[in-house]
Formats: sequence, structure tokens, C-alpha cells
Amino acid sequence: MSAGKIYPQLPILLVDDELDWLESFSFILEYNAGINNVIQCSQSSQVMDVLQQQPVSMVILDMTMPPPTGEDLLPQITQDYPDVPVVVLSGLDQLDTAVKCMKLGACDYFTKTTEIRHLLAGLKRILEQQDLRRELQTLKNGLLNSGLDHPEAFEAIVTCSSAMHSLFRYLEAVSTSYEPVLITGESGVGKELIAQALHRLGCPDEPWVAVNVAGLDDSAFSDTLFGHVRGAFTGADRAREGMISKAAGGVLFLDEIGDLPLQAQIKLLRLLQEREYFPLGSDTPRIVEARIVCATNCDLAQKQAQGSFRKDLYYRLCSHQVALPPLRNRPEDIPLLLDYFLRMAAEEMAKNVPAYPTQLPILLNTYHFPGNIRELRAMVFDAASQHRQGILAMEVFRNAVGLSGDMDKESTAQPLGEGGKLSFPEKLPTLERVASQLIDEALRRAKGNQSIAARMLGISQPALSRRLKKGQ
Repeated sequence: MSAGKIYPQLPILLVDDELDWLESFSFILEYNAGINNVIQCSQSSQVMDVLQQQPVSMVILDMTMPPPTGEDLLPQITQDYPDVPVVVLSGLDQLDTAVKCMKLGACDYFTKTTEIRHLLAGLKRILEQQDLRRELQTLKNGLLNSGLDHPEAFEAIVTCSSAMHSLFRYLEAVSTSYEPVLITGESGVGKELIAQALHRLGCPDEPWVAVNVAGLDDSAFSDTLFGHVRGAFTGADRAREGMISKAAGGVLFLDEIGDLPLQAQIKLLRLLQEREYFPLGSDTPRIVEARIVCATNCDLAQKQAQGSFRKDLYYRLCSHQVALPPLRNRPEDIPLLLDYFLRMAAEEMAKNVPAYPTQLPILLNTYHFPGNIRELRAMVFDAASQHRQGILAMEVFRNAVGLSGDMDKESTAQPLGEGGKLSFPEKLPTLERVASQLIDEALRRAKGNQSIAARMLGISQPALSRRLKKGQ
């Protein structure tokens, strides 16, 4: 670390009633870890005032102090400042005390007799997580404000992905065109949010009309989109305005377009080509005055090969095409989305936003999210609904990603995968080599967290530790 550099950017707040300990530990932090931005607080009654006046990156809290004690302060800090990790550093080496602190919201628990290297490694890991979270938020803000003429149109989309930012620039470029737009992507990636952003870019003050065409037969499709005049068919005792008419001047969003029946596809093709339509029972054509945006999670090329989707319609639809990447290809967005959905869930359930373990984003990054952002949202809301106090439990997420169960002994759990067979070279590698490479890959995905890597491998953490020591 260069001379004069302040680290971390936001100070660490040390809370202990022993002045000598505050001085000595501050020296240890600076001399051994380069941590020189420290606020010392020997009066526990001043802690909440300090936090109100000064943002901090971490609180290191002693438990045994004159009232208010560390046990009194811990739930107050985690409730009022859920984004600030609290590390308990106590003179008591008692398991029940450690468990109680974690339930009250502590990020980690160490004793003052802990080996200094282990303690500093734990503190630096937490600081790195905080730095990463701030960098992601800064990157998101920078992306949404750099190179975009209308970043406000994309405020509803939580991302710091450069791939998504490129899509935003493309949407701005085509926002003035009246050609149709085709949005493709897996279920749950946010196709409707992209269509809404296009609406805000092109005609924010005009109507937005969304129709899910999945399950509509030819007759229902025609009546829904085109409407009908009075007497058009038995039971049509009054006229019905179609969705195209309602969307005049704005955007008509047709979701699940890949599931449209062939006969209805012909009518949609004619609509796009001629830019006019006939309400059912009417001989008078009406002009299409809406921008048509379609979305699908289907592989339209495969549907064309199967004869279930018209090629001419496909080519007409994709004048402008947007392919949204799945969440597994945007791992940098997972911490942002986790924070966003936690805040949303807390607001809807009238709860305080809970803090979560630093290893949670790492665990989520090991999962392939077949349901994408919608699946992550469901996980977070489920965890938030079960949360009562303290730090957010990991078990809900472990269950959701298939890494739950008793891992105290060897398990037969299967590792995560796409369900396909492994391929091998003609000359088979040894079992030891395959096991070593598999362990290396699990540790890489788990960012060195042995507990998560062990669960991915279907073995206990002690078993993984033994295998690692054996390989040294």
C-alpha cells in the first residue's frame, strides 16, 4: 500500500471500553493489514450518534461493556444500518454466545485470543465484499449515465452488465423506428421490462398495452387484437375495441409470440405488412397507429424447422432484434439484484431490510438459475418472509439451489449440472486427477469457500479439507 493512502475508504468503527485495547488493536490493523482509517469509540452510549454522523464500512464491537452493552447495541445497529457489517470481538470463547450474536445480526464472531492472521483475514474478506458492493453500484450508475441519452428510461432494470448496457444503447438507436421489435430470451430474464423501456424511450406519454397471446386460438386472437362491431357474431350485442386501437400512438406488446397458432400468425403477418386491419364484422379497414413489440422465450429457428412458425413472419418481426442474456451470463448483477429484491421484500412486508452473510452472493453465483431473475426474486421473497431477526438465513437459499441436507458426513448428493453426460478424451485420466480437477473447479466457482464447494461436490466440509491436505 502506497504511503499516505487511506484504507478503507469508509472508516472502521472500533467499540470497546478499554482505551489500551483500542490503541493496540488500531496499531495491529495498520501495521499488519494496512487498515489505517479507524474511529475509536470507548463510550458505548455514543455509538449510535457516531453512526448517524459518519458512514462506516464496518463496526467491530466488544460485547462486555458498561450499558449499553454490545448485546444491546448489536440489534440496534443491524436494524438501523443493515448495510453495515458488525463483527463481534469478544473476550469470551463461548459457542452459545457466538450463536446468539449471529442470530442478532452479527456478520462474524471472533475472540480476542484468535490467531491474528486468521482474524485479519476475516476482516479483510468482509471489507473486500463491501468494496465490491460499492464498486458494483458505482459501475451500475456509471453505465446508466455514460453514453446514454435517456438513462432514466432504464431505471427499472437493475444491472451493471456491459452486455445489457450495449442493449440499452441499441434500444435508444431504434426507439424512433416504427418497425417491429422482437425481444428474445429465456423465461424470467425481463423481456417485458425491456419492452417498457422502449415505450418510455419512444412515446412515454402514449398508451402501453400488453397482451399475452399464449393459449389464444385464432378466433380469440382476432377478437382480442382487432375487436369487433356490433352483430359481428352471435352474442356480439355491443362493439368491442381491439387492443390495437387502444394502443394507438403508443406500444402494443405481444408476449409469448412463439406460441401463436399458424392461422393467427397469418393475420399478424398481414397486419405488419399492410399496416391495417379489419375489426370482426367490418368491411372498413383501420390503420395501425401503434408500435408493435413482440417477445418470446422459444427458439423460433427451431420452430421454423418444425413447421410451427412461419419464416416470413419471423423475418418481418426481427427488423430490430434484442437477445437478452440469461442471469447465469450476468453474474455481476446477482449482488445488485439480491440487494434490490431484499429491499423490495422488506418494504412489501413492512420489515427492516435484513443483512445477509457475505458468502450468500458466492453461493448464488454457483447456481445456474433456470428461472433467471424471476427465480432469484422468488428465493429472496421466500427467505425474507421467513426471516424474523438478525442476519438472513442461508438455509432457504441452500434448499432453493439444491445444496441442502445434512453435510456432517459423506453424502451421495449429486453435483450441480445441466443433466448432460461428461465427455472424456480417448485416454482416460486417472481417478485422482479427475477428482483433483473437480475440486479445483468447485473451489473456483465457490471463490475459495470450502463449505460451499463441499456442498457442490456432495461431500462434507471436513471431507473436502482432508482431501485438500492430502493433495498438498
